[in-house]
Amino acid sequence: MTATIAFILKPHAKDLGGFEVRRLLPGFPTKMVGPFIFFDHMGPADFAPGAGIDVRPHPHIGLATVTYLFEGALVHRDSLGSVQRITAGDVNWMTAGLGIVHSERTAPEDRAITKRIHGIQTWVALPKTHERTEPSFSHHPYSTLPTITLPGIKMTLIAGRAFAEHAPAPTFSDMFYIAAEMEPGSSFELPPEHEERAIYVVQGEVSVDGGPVPPLHLAVTKAGASIEIRAVARATVMLLGGARLDGDRFIWWNFVASSKELIEDAKVRWKEQRFAPVPGENDFIPLPDR
Repeated sequence: MTATIAFILKPHAKDLGGFEVRRLLPGFPTKMVGPFIFFDHMGPADFAPGAGIDVRPHPHIGLATVTYLFEGALVHRDSLGSVQRITAGDVNWMTAGLGIVHSERTAPEDRAITKRIHGIQTWVALPKTHERTEPSFSHHPYSTLPTITLPGIKMTLIAGRAFAEHAPAPTFSDMFYIAAEMEPGSSFELPPEHEERAIYVVQGEVSVDGGPVPPLHLAVTKAGASIEIRAVARATVMLLGGARLDGDRFIWWNFVASSKELIEDAKVRWKEQRFAPVPGENDFIPLPDR
């Protein structure tokens, strides 16, 4: 551990029937990094012909979901009527706000062939002034995302602002989210422009200010200093963070809120099926027991 790394979070893996997901946030000793309150690394996983992902319709409040794929494709459907295929390098940004329902599935045409899926799912908690905003959805193809190129390094700005660039996704607080591909021996400085920062090693061998960060771990750094990130071997890393959110958040199932009352209200609305449905989807997932 170096002087600039506050702590390193280990992944908590879960097997979803041959499909592994590793969760880093919420974690201990921190629930959030900037507005990021949920961070799942899914795959890589290969699906035989006829198989695929089926995330059935489920609700969210108080957050924005961000889907980013390294490989594969998914089809997003939501209660606004959005139907959007997302492929590697694109960004799906869904603002739940007051409440939204969505599903993510492998498309029928993709089920006909062997298919690999690999990506990151994150939730960005909304500030109190926007946590009950009207829901919305936006899709941003890879060609519309800012890129930052340094010797041996290519970064894609998924959301927020960094390195004098701004991504098109409609963020509600000061934040940054970057995917970086690094050649062996390459390095760069992550500036202290954001209050909270973290580095997730998707694959490869990486050091942060000279200290190793194992693959599939999230290094949360201290504020106020530039940080050197170096690829000892070819690596893929995610950089994320932003301003500290305006208070703690409660998390229950797929709901995030600044008060328990908002969580309880969402529970009742879902139980009574008062969330708008996803057109063409008939599955209903009951509230979990706990």
